[in-house]
Amino acid sequence: MQFAYVLLGWEGSAADGRVLRDAISREHGLRVPTGCYYLVDAGYTNCEGFLAPFRGQRYHLNEWRQGHRPRNDDELFNLRHASARNVIERCFGLLKIRWAILRSPSFYPVRVHNRIIIACCLLHNFIRREMTFDPMEDQLNETDVDNPNEDSDHISDIQTLNVWSNWRKELATQMFNEWNSSTT
Repeated sequence: MQFAYVLLGWEGSAADGRVLRDAISREHGLRVPTGCYYLVDAGYTNCEGFLAPFRGQRYHLNEWRQGHRPRNDDELFNLRHASARNVIERCFGLLKIRWAILRSPSFYPVRVHNRIIIACCLLHNFIRREMTFDPMEDQLNETDVDNPNEDSDHISDIQTLNVWSNWRKELATQMFNEWNSSTT
């Protein structure tokens, strides 16, 4: 549960895809090793290196409460995607719990405010690496998240590819078949 890359300075109204393109096109930008991927929400394109949920299917965790079970492979994939992606939301929550300065409107100039956010992310990662037990993190009941190898080849373009969408569908089908056989 660490921050692998932080990009600041974009307005909240900017399109997700535009921000992502900027992040991977920078000289020292976001690097996604070939064969690896980041989970993204439905606002992003499902493409190599960025695995999005299936649209038009149940997704949010609260939609799965009260005993609702996945009806097909796309729904099971989305349930597992939402559960795994929840780590990201918890990480942001932990950041705000840990540093009160992030919980209220900033009175600092944008440049200073951006540096405060970076400093908080760096301190978060430092605490995560140095402490074998972090009571705040333990409250979130989280598991460790591996960091991808930064020295390997990386993805440098964002485009929807049939091969990537087919891979996602095959993964979803495999998950559903395994889940279905274990529940019968």
